[in-house]
Amino acid sequence: MKKIVIALVIVSVTLSVVGYWVKREEQPVLPEQEGKQTTQVNTDAQMDVVLSLEDEITDNTAWCGTFNLIWNDLKNDLAKTDIVFTPQLKVVENLNKGTFNTSALSEESYYQKYGTPSLALKQEIEQAIEEKFHEKSDILDQFNWGNSGPRDYFLYSMLKKEFEFPSVFTQLENGNFGSFQDVQYFGIGKTTEEEVREQVDVMYYHSKDDFAVKLLTKGNDEVILVKGNSQNTFGSMYEDILRQDEQYEGGHSFGEEDTLQIPNIKFDLEKEFKELQGQPFLFANGDSYKIEKALQTIQFELDKKGGRIKSEAGMMLKEAAAIMEEEPREFLVNDTFTIFLKEQEKDLPYFAAKIADITKVQKD
Repeated sequence: MKKIVIALVIVSVTLSVVGYWVKREEQPVLPEQEGKQTTQVNTDAQMDVVLSLEDEITDNTAWCGTFNLIWNDLKNDLAKTDIVFTPQLKVVENLNKGTFNTSALSEESYYQKYGTPSLALKQEIEQAIEEKFHEKSDILDQFNWGNSGPRDYFLYSMLKKEFEFPSVFTQLENGNFGSFQDVQYFGIGKTTEEEVREQVDVMYYHSKDDFAVKLLTKGNDEVILVKGNSQNTFGSMYEDILRQDEQYEGGHSFGEEDTLQIPNIKFDLEKEFKELQGQPFLFANGDSYKIEKALQTIQFELDKKGGRIKSEAGMMLKEAAAIMEEEPREFLVNDTFTIFLKEQEKDLPYFAAKIADITKVQKD
């Protein structure tokens, strides 16, 4: 069960960009072709990032659980209540559900931390991810570490996983992907070894345009590839996949005449969630806060040997009163105004004037 749950992280960033064909007995088999340079479909500019499994998705969308981890810390440890904007946002309602949490991950695959923003905290995080993942942060330098108060917070998480297939898949001939041409594929062809076929489980197969398969790895990760599922959230899609897998009465083993075609994937996404920024909300104790900056990155690769995913999420949280005080103020007496004169410790002014036409009181 743990392996299935962990697959949520990988399937969510794979579903939106994977298109391939499992071809049964009557389908022609693509010839193998070794030694070609890898070419990638450029998806970066066209892909969106959603915040939770419950958010509606479009054709090119990715999700990773790192932002959910820091939101859980915000809601459960800091605010100790649901986060509520006025008006409330659907994405915030979905985040408050806490569907994804650390129970879906092994301890060695993620790191999370929150505390008072400071250069010392930044250095602590940098050292921790270097020691645990041998990685450097792509987002920490984008936050303002020098303008924080003692009641402000910074929340951070990183997820990193690398996986290898037990046997290397066959490099296939370049082909089309929708309207795109010369896309490089890997998978299973007519001469692919049996041991490669054994690392593929068929979850269900209704046609070459409606199926789901599972790729097994050397570790505890599973890569689930789906085509033809029309559910509009990653969460509902995953539930439907499990349901169809349970009900499928066909063969779950990958047959000798079955073929598999998967495009190489590589993308590097970064998104700032501006819709969450600057919205006041209350902690359970009545303190008012705003999210100053919220960022997430998702890097994902998949090829015939295996894949890797790295994702970071960071959020700078400011006490609302402190934000108001830090904003620059402009006292510009450049339109209608009123002026009073009074003596100290007297109750009433001794002069007053309201001025709208400056030419009446200012000579050249």
